[in-house]
Amino acid sequence: METPSAAPPTRVLTCVAVDDEPLATAVMQRYCAQLPFLQLVATFHDAMSALAYLQTHPVDVVFLDIEMPGLTGIQLAQILPPGRSRVVLTTAYDQYAVQGYELGVADYLVKPIGFQRFVQAANRLYHSFAPAETVAAPTEPAGADAVTAHPEHHAPVAADAMFVKNEHRLQRVAFDDILYIEGMKDYLMIYTAESGKILTLQSFRRVEEVLPPQRFARIHKSFLVALNRIEHVERGKVQIAGRLLPVGDAYRESFMALIRAYNQL
Repeated sequence: METPSAAPPTRVLTCVAVDDEPLATAVMQRYCAQLPFLQLVATFHDAMSALAYLQTHPVDVVFLDIEMPGLTGIQLAQILPPGRSRVVLTTAYDQYAVQGYELGVADYLVKPIGFQRFVQAANRLYHSFAPAETVAAPTEPAGADAVTAHPEHHAPVAADAMFVKNEHRLQRVAFDDILYIEGMKDYLMIYTAESGKILTLQSFRRVEEVLPPQRFARIHKSFLVALNRIEHVERGKVQIAGRLLPVGDAYRESFMALIRAYNQL
């Protein structure tokens, strides 16, 4: 009598890998190829290319690096439509773990990613999609790392505020309250509708990682604005709360493209 072959997975999860390091995407390709319930359909070396693809080709899982030129992995995770794809962050840095879980990522893999740890994450992803009684994913290898995922989080959930250091306290700033942000050497002045002005020792880069990129835009080396607070755009300037702010040459093209994308022209 022939030995029956193992049953195929009930469902195959489609995946993409986004990482600016070709060796890292090669690792994802090799790992996914060894698991019959994962199908890696595309790899990308920058977040903008991945975003363009995902807008018309939804997938089940996005393996996403964080520190990439241009749009970061955190920013891409914030843009992705909720409920469509599970996001697994893949990074060499562990300091983004809290921010990742605030976004509701499915897992957080620290490079170099071992195959056992990858299989553990993949199995949990599979179980999050398929009913328990029909799951046919292989068991996790012995000695797998401790679970760090939050399985109850099935989709990215955008935060609605950020905390900034103001004098000797951390102050909560709601995204809806922000009018615009002005850079002042090593400080940022956050102008809000309800809370007035908030001065914080912070960098634009850090703030841009936290703010939802679909709601805020850098228009100048010294200014970042809330798109829904713009009163009008004219002659290379935007007006917010009665104040005209300059649009820098280096930011004009991307800013106007963003305005057009949101049907504000």
